[in-house]
This record gives sequence, structure tokens and C-alpha cells, in this order.
Amino acid sequence: MFDERLSAYGIRVQEEDVHWNLSVTELVEQALVRKEGQLASNGSLVVTTGERTGRSPHDRFIVDTPDVHSRIAWGATNKPISDEYYRRIKRGVCERLSERDPFVIQGLAGARRPHSRKFMVVAEEAHQALFAKQMLVRPNRFELWRYGEPDFVVLAAPSFKCSPAAHGTNSEVAVVINFQERVILVAGTGYSGEIKKSIFSAMNYLLPIEDDVLTMHCSANVDPATNSSAVFFGLSGTGKTTLSADPSRQLIGDDEHAWCREGVFNLEGGCYAKTIGLTRNREPEIFDAIRFGSLCENVVLNPQTRKPDYMDDSITENTRVSYPVEYVDNALLTGVDGIPDVVIFLTADAFGVLPPVSRLTPEGAKYHFLTGFTSKVAGTEEGIEEPQPTFSSMFGEPFMPLRPQVYARKLGEKIGRHNVRCYLVNTGWTGGPYGTGHRIDLGATRAIVDAVLDGSIEESTFVHNDLFNLDVPTTCPGVDSRILDPRATWVDGCAYDRCAQDLAIMFVENFQERFGDLEDLAKAGGPQLPEMARA
Repeated sequence: MFDERLSAYGIRVQEEDVHWNLSVTELVEQALVRKEGQLASNGSLVVTTGERTGRSPHDRFIVDTPDVHSRIAWGATNKPISDEYYRRIKRGVCERLSERDPFVIQGLAGARRPHSRKFMVVAEEAHQALFAKQMLVRPNRFELWRYGEPDFVVLAAPSFKCSPAAHGTNSEVAVVINFQERVILVAGTGYSGEIKKSIFSAMNYLLPIEDDVLTMHCSANVDPATNSSAVFFGLSGTGKTTLSADPSRQLIGDDEHAWCREGVFNLEGGCYAKTIGLTRNREPEIFDAIRFGSLCENVVLNPQTRKPDYMDDSITENTRVSYPVEYVDNALLTGVDGIPDVVIFLTADAFGVLPPVSRLTPEGAKYHFLTGFTSKVAGTEEGIEEPQPTFSSMFGEPFMPLRPQVYARKLGEKIGRHNVRCYLVNTGWTGGPYGTGHRIDLGATRAIVDAVLDGSIEESTFVHNDLFNLDVPTTCPGVDSRILDPRATWVDGCAYDRCAQDLAIMFVENFQERFGDLEDLAKAGGPQLPEMARA
């Protein structure tokens, strides 16, 4: 007899062949039996994801249905696909899952239950189910008993390859969200980050529209002594996971959150950290979280000892590990906290121009949130082999289906209502651009963040940077004051001036192109070019 719970979604498989909500141990066992991966010496399951070792942004689509058409920010990021092509891809994915013994995980997105959504993941491979189990919020026994119909279903079949001619795609890969049917398809890729980010994208539509809640691409932590919390916005590779994993603070979550009337809450139940160059000395919380139940992607193992070599980037620089948040010793297991006291925007400036830390006005915070300047780092997306400067609104535009102004308005209201302190922290280059300068030392960045969080940075004298319209501190506890002025770190000050002006022009041109109707915000919060540069 076919499993009726899956038949409703087009998957026709015998009841006894479906693996429902297996334990972590059972999923690891199944992955090993199916030869999906190996156990490392630290107990983690290590898999390779095939040709795709990062996200595939050009293969992501939203089904253009009447109920969402006027709300989606259509363009290069949110690309439409027809209902006909969607159904062809879905048919192929469901047929592939019907041929397998699929794994089903019933989880939640959103730790604050009044705003959570039920996501059911149907996966072709056991390690994908393990990923989903560890990354989603895990329902308790009572919630699982009364789970009922999911709010959204994810169907993941990496072995089903799309045909651009038949399926309207750009390659063999397709990640498709259908808000009308509440279905996500992940086809042709074994990179589990696609499951995570597609769920996040769905929540970034549902919560602002249905619950009037701000969703954010950010990490968050809290000081247990003062109950002072902070959120860290930033694209992958800018330091969200690393900087929020602080032994003196409790981790709320490392990547995806929402901000409702009561405060901030994690959308996930796990962490998805980069492991390239990982050492216990540099990042002890992440290093120690890699143990049995963790899933490593594309990490190279010593063939004799099975010891992970986190320095080996021969497969990809985007080596990853996923683990449940409780694997972090000082995690806030509820995933729920109050109103943040501090908002930090993390940018990895590959030009080596921006200061390591700047204080933002409320207008500046809104401007930089809409601008989202950073650099994509190697490996996080297909084809990225060295840092590439980019503007990604909300520091996460690839995952935001609605217009940027929707999220910016909500953030601005919250910052203003609660008098939240805001800062721009550059984790990128100093002493010159990429290839000439060097990445800002992690220890210095940690000291800067510590001073921001405890408020001691406010004891410094601040100097206004007229070009970028930023307030820059002249001192910071635990930091060599010479690096706080980026121009002073360059051998050639005139070269710095030229590069800084070029970057400021990029800011202005990007904002005029994207948000030309917000001229007052640009004047109040953005770079101020000299008349000669404007000409």
C-alpha cells in the first residue's frame, strides 16, 4: 500500500519503504550502509556533494503564480518560472523519490512557536535527512504527535537532472519555490545548503506578509549576565558564524533570525559553519561541535587515520559542517530572546578602504542595510574563486523574495523605536586591496566586536569620515589604533584616496540605480562625493 502522506505530493512509494523521522544514529547508519559518506575520526559523517560544492544562484526560481506575482521582487535574483515547467520538474523529482526508499523529516522553522511553520523534508539520501533534522527546529514529542499537514514541503532529489530544453532551467540543477502549492523542489545538486536557504527564502516571504515580522540574514547572541543581545548581518564569509560563537556570550543562532514585537528568535535549530582553516585555537566552539551527529561536506580526510584536514581546499574552499545548536556549549537552547541592543553590519571589503569599525546613525544603518556592500568569498557560490565586491541588499538579497524596502522599513522602525546602537564592521582587507593588502586579523575584529557589544567603544573619540559619511573611533580597547584609520595602513596614501573615491562612486551609482526614489536617505546616510567626483 502506498504511503498516503506522501501520495498527496505525487510520491508513490510503499509505506514500509519510507523512513519517517529516523534518529540521528539511524540516519548515520543508513548513510554508511548506502555508501554516502565516511565516519571521520571525530565521529562526524563526511560526504562529498558532487559537482556542486556551493549554492547555484543562477538555478533558483520562484513559480510565477497570481497570488505572489505583484509582491515578488522579480529580477536576476528572483527569477520566474512557469507553472508548466514547475510541474515537469516536480514530476521528475517525485518519480525519482518514488524509485528510492525516501527519508522524511518533520521539523519546524522558527523557534518562537506563534511564528513557526511546519516544514517537511522528503530526501533521496540519508545524509540530506540528517542535515534537515539538525538544521530545522526539532519539534518535541507532543508537537510531533499533533504535527498534521505541513505548511511547506521540500522535495530533494540530487540524482534527478533537469534538462534546460524540457524544464526551462539554466542547467541540470533547479531550486524552485512554489508559494501557491507550498512546495520547494531541490533537483540536481547534493549541496545541502540549497535545502537550508530555500526554507529561509520561504520564511522571508511568509513571516513579513502573514505575521508582520522582520526576517533577517544574521547571527545573534546574548550576554547572559546583562541579557544584552546583538544581531550580526552579513553574507557568507563575512564572519557571522565565527563572531557570534563567543565563549562569553550565549549563541541564539548563527545565520537566520526573525524580529517580532517580543524580540529576536532563531529560524533554525542548527548551525552551518565554514571549516576551511578551522583550528581549535581560532574557533573552539565550532571545532568542538564537530562530533558524532555532525555532517561535514567536502572536508578531506586522511585516508589512513580518517582525521579531517581543514586546511585542504582541494575539493572546495567552501567546506562546511552542520550541527544542532545544542552542540555549542553556551547556546541558548530556546532560540528566543528579547529586543536587541546592538545591530552590527559585517562587510568584507576587498578594496581595503573601509575602516574596521564605524558607528552608524539610524539613517546610515538603513542606508547600509539597503546597500549591503561586501565581497563574495571563494567557494560560497559556483564560480567564485577570489573575493568579488558586490552589493547585496539586506546582506542577503539572494534569499529575500520581497522588495528590499519592505525589510528596510521594518528594520528602521525597530531601530528607531528601541534606540538600537548600530555599527559597520569591516572584516575584509587592510593595507591595500585583495592581492596587495591582507585580511584584517580575526583577533582584532573580535576585540572590536567585544568593545561594540559592551559599549566601551563609545568612550573613544570619533572622527567623521566625510567621504563615506561614517563616524570612526580613534581608539578601541585591545586594538592597535593604527589600523582604525585604513588610509594609514596603506604605503601609498594617494593610492588609497583614489581607491576610496572609486568605491564611494560605486556606492552612489548602485544606490541611484536601485533606490533612486530615496534621495533623502542617500544624503543622510550614504557617501558624500565631492563635486568633481560627481562630474
